[in-house]
Amino acid sequence: MEPSMYRVTARDVESHDTVTLTLAPMADALPAPNPGQFFMLWAFGIGEAPISVAGVTADGSIVHTIRAVGAVTDALVALRPGDPVGMRGPYGTSWPVDAAAGADVLVVAGGLGLAPVRPVIDAIAADPSRFRSRRVLIGARTPGALLYPGASARWESQGVAVQRIVDRAGPDWTGPVGLITKLIEQSTLSEHTHAFLCGPEPMMRFSAMALIDQGVPPEQIWVSLERNMHCAYGHCGHCQLGSLFVCRDGPIVSWAAAQAVVRIPQR
Repeated sequence: MEPSMYRVTARDVESHDTVTLTLAPMADALPAPNPGQFFMLWAFGIGEAPISVAGVTADGSIVHTIRAVGAVTDALVALRPGDPVGMRGPYGTSWPVDAAAGADVLVVAGGLGLAPVRPVIDAIAADPSRFRSRRVLIGARTPGALLYPGASARWESQGVAVQRIVDRAGPDWTGPVGLITKLIEQSTLSEHTHAFLCGPEPMMRFSAMALIDQGVPPEQIWVSLERNMHCAYGHCGHCQLGSLFVCRDGPIVSWAAAQAVVRIPQR
């Protein structure tokens, strides 16, 4: 499938190796993504990579937060406003936000994992009457690695309870220090909680275990498995994880389905 042509219209630097790009169509737009889905982004002359959607603007532009971790993402991070980029998609399953209506919503994000759950937070922040409570827990290695400080302030102004924790703190940090499971253990949770988790797999595994210990059913815990995605269709088999094909059956799956396969070593 040939990529559709998009152009970078904005570039926000999140850290030394991470940027947020806003991409607008140069001709016909691709279908609008649902929260949790991903696009394949093409760096011309180098290759393509699966990147989760971090947001959709009012005019339909697609927002992606990208970290430079290889040849393709290095090239994408280096793009500047006006540069072209190829896109195909959207692909994959999405966060079941509607299933959490009337319930307590908890979002747990570690590091760059805040990007794929940002559309979930935007949705629950914009419609408080649909949910019994709304809480977001954000973890990062250092205070400087915390993404979207402006968005976090906006979510709090909309009544979302936002807590942040870091692994290592500097002299100016006044918040908690430790693992994000520390915040989960301090939370009041129940069988009425619907949880959306994204981050490194060990973080999601231990967070899911902490949630279950507090009575949250595995079927109401959702995680994003972004491992080994390659063709976006599941045809090449590169994304196979046990019985799951992450491109096709994910990236969003319930912990009930994921808990057995996340222990499979990464290729």
